[in-house]
Amino acid sequence: MTIIKRAKAPTPKFFKVLRNIGLALAAIGGTILAAPVALPVVVTSIGGYLAVAGGVASAVSQLTTSHPTPEEGKVDDNGTQ
Repeated sequence: MTIIKRAKAPTPKFFKVLRNIGLALAAIGGTILAAPVALPVVVTSIGGYLAVAGGVASAVSQLTTSHPTPEEGKVDDNGTQ
C-alpha cells in the first residue's frame, strides 16, 4: 500500500479524534510561538513542543487505516473485496 492510498483509506474513529486533538495542539503551539508580545523562554519552548507533538500526532493518525476482520474478507489495494 502506497502512502497516497494509505492517506485516502478510511481512518478509524479513535484516530480521527486523536488527529483533531493533534491539530488543536499544533494550532495552540503555533499561536504561542507567533504571539506579538515577548513571552518567557519557558512558554515559547512549551509552544514549540506543542506544535511538534501536535503535528506528529496528526500525521500518524491520518496514516492509520483499519484492517478488515476475517469475516469481512480480504481487501485489495483498491479498497475493494
